[in-house]
Amino acid sequence: ENKAEESAHHSEDEQEESKKKMGKKTLADVIQEMKTFLWNSETRECMGRTVKSWGLILFFYLIFYMFLAGMFSFCMYGMLLTLRPYTPTYRDRVSPPGVMIRPYLHGFTIAFNVSEPSTWKPYVNSMHHFLQAYNDNIQEEKNIECPAGRYFVQDGKESEEKKACQFKRSQLENCSGIEDPTFGYSTGQPCILLKMNRIIGYRPGSGIPVSVNCAIQKGNESALRSVDFYPGNGTFDLMFYPYYGKLTHINYTSPLVAMHFTDVKKNDIVPIQCRLKGEGIVNDASNDRFLGRITFTLSIGM
Repeated sequence: ENKAEESAHHSEDEQEESKKKMGKKTLADVIQEMKTFLWNSETRECMGRTVKSWGLILFFYLIFYMFLAGMFSFCMYGMLLTLRPYTPTYRDRVSPPGVMIRPYLHGFTIAFNVSEPSTWKPYVNSMHHFLQAYNDNIQEEKNIECPAGRYFVQDGKESEEKKACQFKRSQLENCSGIEDPTFGYSTGQPCILLKMNRIIGYRPGSGIPVSVNCAIQKGNESALRSVDFYPGNGTFDLMFYPYYGKLTHINYTSPLVAMHFTDVKKNDIVPIQCRLKGEGIVNDASNDRFLGRITFTLSIGM
């Protein structure tokens, strides 16, 4: 027991002496130790490792990261081999299409006051900007006239440039912005354009043109008394389909249907839903409110 106690006391004394020595280190001692750690001239070590040790470590990580880069490149190359530049290789949902409206400035609420031009001019400017590509002279210059009522199927190589059918702005009649540059907004009878999303190879309607129908979503149906559709009776002509993609269908302009709301209840919020009607069209999916339909509100003040 005495020997054990003496050994414990001896160990404690050594620890106290070591602490005293550590406490007496000067700044010069710390700097010297740091220099020795960075480069020890006696053992020729840098940060505790010899040149050979550092060389082996760097060589290992060089090989390791080269292997990772090679594996990543191989995976990317393999994936790119499955892709086609003109048509998607895998399409889990080719149809039916979604729809969108113009003007689209502040979400799906179109609100303005007829007596305050500053409230409806942004909508008018947006419409003019959107329809620039549909100007008659541009369409006549870039695109061709096509026979109506049938699909414009173009054979040939997938990489060949495809021709596009003319969709002239003047076909929108009262909603073209030609006769009435305000698109009816200055009189409280606004025009809204509807277009289907582009889907490569899609032929809507199974040979029968898809049409558009608008009604009150919720509330009093008398709030929407009259809607005019252009062109014709508000259909998407078959001659604009199928679409071949932006790489080959360079001058393609999506067909439009203009909805002219000539008699809508004023000074109220009117929720409206417009739907596509046609063979193979889905417009009642609960998980996608843009699939074959679109809902927006009109608020027209006087």
